[in-house]
Amino acid sequence: MTMKQKAMFLFLALLTVGGLFAFNTYKGAIFGGVDNRYDSTMSPQDFHALSANTLDGELFDFAQLAGKRVLIVNTASKCGYTPQYKKLQSLFDQHGGEDFVILGFPCNQFGRQEPGTAGEIGEFCSKNYGVTFQMMEKVDVKGDDQHPVYTWLCNADNNGVGDHKVAWNFHKFLVDGDGRLIASLKSGADPLGDEITAFASGK
Repeated sequence: MTMKQKAMFLFLALLTVGGLFAFNTYKGAIFGGVDNRYDSTMSPQDFHALSANTLDGELFDFAQLAGKRVLIVNTASKCGYTPQYKKLQSLFDQHGGEDFVILGFPCNQFGRQEPGTAGEIGEFCSKNYGVTFQMMEKVDVKGDDQHPVYTWLCNADNNGVGDHKVAWNFHKFLVDGDGRLIASLKSGADPLGDEITAFASGK
């Protein structure tokens, strides 16, 4: 094997390793994580004792969610999944109100696809998708500064059913009216698919 051939072989080997690493790093962008579903189980930590700030900076106490079915989703304005805003709004238009709520948590941790300020995010959602469901402040959904809501969603010690990793934007969690986590759904889960629609309608 000549030096040129050896160099080409080494280059291709490094390219393959680099590609595998990139795939592993960004597989959330392709697959959006893992689906998990659970029987209704009371959690060690009360979901309705949590709170968060809205996009407008006002305190939102989760006690007001008691008795309501809740879909929690981490959002981004510059993602391939961003058009899901339209379906989420349609879902809310059809089923939202006294019994069903959507909470959108903007997050900039995946591909830096939510760089905007609260004002910019609000304007984007309203102008492009007519969003009227509750948008929350921009948060970290993983890491050292993980928001307490996501600490609850992602840790079995808190939610009582399972550990979860948010792999990309638009990962969805379903919490029933008793504050029990019943599903963790990957980014590609269709907001207007049978499972989420049945949950929203209380079937």
